[in-house]
Amino acid sequence: MEFFLTQGPAGGLLAMAVSTAIWSAVCAATFEFARLFRAYDYRSFFSHLLGRGWFLYEVCYFALLAIILAVIAAAAGSILEETFALPYAIGVLGIMAAVGFLVFRGSATIERVLAFWSFVLYTVYLLVVVLSVRKFASETTAAYQTAEVGAGWIVAGVRYAAYNLAIIPPILFVLRHVERRREAVTAGLLAGPIGIIPGFLFYVAMSAHYPDILTRPVPANYLLEALGSRPLQLAFQVVLFGTLIETGTGLIHAVNERIAAVYREKGRSMPDRLRPVTALALLVGGSGLASFGLIELIARGYGTLTWLFLVVFVIPILTWGVYRIRARSGALAAAPADPAQSG
Repeated sequence: MEFFLTQGPAGGLLAMAVSTAIWSAVCAATFEFARLFRAYDYRSFFSHLLGRGWFLYEVCYFALLAIILAVIAAAAGSILEETFALPYAIGVLGIMAAVGFLVFRGSATIERVLAFWSFVLYTVYLLVVVLSVRKFASETTAAYQTAEVGAGWIVAGVRYAAYNLAIIPPILFVLRHVERRREAVTAGLLAGPIGIIPGFLFYVAMSAHYPDILTRPVPANYLLEALGSRPLQLAFQVVLFGTLIETGTGLIHAVNERIAAVYREKGRSMPDRLRPVTALALLVGGSGLASFGLIELIARGYGTLTWLFLVVFVIPILTWGVYRIRARSGALAAAPADPAQSG
C-alpha cells in the first residue's frame, strides 16, 4: 500500500511493472556474475564487484538485518498473541527455535523449505484475490476506471525494487546448482515476475477498497475482515508466520555462509554447532531491539537503506558488473578450461 496504492490503482500497477523489470534485470546480471566468479556468499560476491569496498554492502546488510529481525520477532509474538491467544513470548521463542533448526540443517533443507513455502504463499494469496474479486467485482472494476495515476509511480517502483533486491546477495548459495549462462539468466529474468505475483494478487484485492484502505493502520486485516472469512484469516496468519520463519532463516543463513567462507579461506571447516549459535545470537539481538518500539526507526531505516542499496548494489551490478561479465566471458571463450564456466 505504501509504495503502490498511494499512486492510485492504475498507477500502482505501473509502479509494479517498473519494480518487476528492475528485479529481472538485476537478478539476471547478479546470477550470472555469481556463476562466473563462483561467488556464492555475499562477501565473495562483493569482493569481485566492489573490490576493497565490499564491506559497504555488509554495513548496510547488518543494519537491514537488525531492523528485519526486530520486525520478525515482534510480528511473530503479535501473530500468536492476537490470533491464537498465546503468550507473546511463545511467538518469539517459537520463531527462534524454528529458524535455529533450519539453519542447523543447512542449505539443502533451507532451499526445499523456501521453494515449498512459496507455493503455500501463492495459494493463499490467490484464494484471497479470487474471493475478493467475486465479492467486490464492481468495486474493483470501478477503482481502475476512475482513479488517477499518481505522479510518483516511477520513483515508487524504483524504491520498492531497490529495497527488496537487498536480500538477493545473501541467498546466492542456491545458485550452486546453476551451471550454464542460459540457466542463470533465465532464472534471473523469471525472478521478477515470480517475485511480484503475491504482491500483485494482494494489490488487486486491496484496490477494491481504494481510497478508504489508505487510512487503515493494518490494510491486510481490513481486507480480510471485509471478506468475512475467519478460516481465511487464520490461514493468512499461519502463512505469514511461516514467511517470517523463512525470511529470518534466509537472512541469517547468509551470515553463516559468510563466516564459512572465511573458514574455507583458512583451509578449515566451519563447526556445525556455530551455525545455530549464530542464528540464536542474531535473533536474540533482534528481539531485544523489538522491545524498544522501533516504529519510527523502521520507517526511516527502510527508506534510507533503500537508497544505500541502490548505490552499493543495484547500480554497480548493472554497470561495472555487466562489464566484468562480458570481460570474463571473453577471457573464458578465448581459453575455455571448464565447460560449466564457459556457459
